[in-house]
Amino acid sequence: MKKILALLLALCMMLALAACGETEAPKTEEPQDAAEPETPAEPTEAEPTEPETPAEPAEPIEIVVFAAASMTETLNELKTVYEAAHPGVTILYNFDSSGTLKTQIEEGATCDLFISAGQKQMNQLDISASAEVNTDGLDFVQEGTRINLLENKVVLVVPVGNPKGIENFDMLAELLEKGDVLMAMGGADVPVGQYTQKILVWYGLDEAELSAAGCISYGGNVKQVTTQVSEGSVDCGVVYCTDAFSEDLTVVDSATAEMCGQVIYPAAVMKNAPHPAEALEFLNFLLSEEAMAVFETVGFSPVA
Repeated sequence: MKKILALLLALCMMLALAACGETEAPKTEEPQDAAEPETPAEPTEAEPTEPETPAEPAEPIEIVVFAAASMTETLNELKTVYEAAHPGVTILYNFDSSGTLKTQIEEGATCDLFISAGQKQMNQLDISASAEVNTDGLDFVQEGTRINLLENKVVLVVPVGNPKGIENFDMLAELLEKGDVLMAMGGADVPVGQYTQKILVWYGLDEAELSAAGCISYGGNVKQVTTQVSEGSVDCGVVYCTDAFSEDLTVVDSATAEMCGQVIYPAAVMKNAPHPAEALEFLNFLLSEEAMAVFETVGFSPVA
């Protein structure tokens, strides 16, 4: 009997211990080794380590400049200077007579900046100009951008050897009146031709009669006039001093302001310009001392 009671008591104690084991015992922190350094946490997917992608450069800009043919050499030189100082900017030129350029702009050609060899062609595009000149009420000039950029001179040039021995405009007028000379000049829509017309009027000569008599050979722009003189296909020609310098032609006389007026080159940003701000910046560069020094090497001068 005592053995049975002892067995029952032992069984009860075992059951009690098992019940206590099911209750969660408080956790205790295991001691860490103080000498062992902590291992840095590895980066997770939420913490990217790839370098940032650099911003893409701005798109290149092309400034389209319509300019009188007489500016070809100087503007090409200044293009190199400007583009070197303005990475991403390209200057695209369209050189021709101012009348041709004006017509192209009027017909919708893309143009940021227009530089004319005469006020007439610019006035024909400027709504603020006199209606007597801007007869069609054209409005292509961006307000506040028009300036008088340069002044040029109209000169009388002769081919190598000067076969006719022409010394000045007075002598030319005498030869023209006698019908004893062939002169090259620009057409009526070319500024240099318009200045030449004024010189003929100054001397009381009739252009139509001279043309009919075979005393005049026309050029579509000033470069065509200089070519005729340099090739010796005419006895003389009327061009700008800048073109005479560029083509190494012999100048025998210069026209006065009384004879043909002041030769001013106006410039302006066009209203339909794709890049008006950049065009205006380039125009300001053309006004700088650096650019003016280049212009002056061929005979241009600042407007007085």
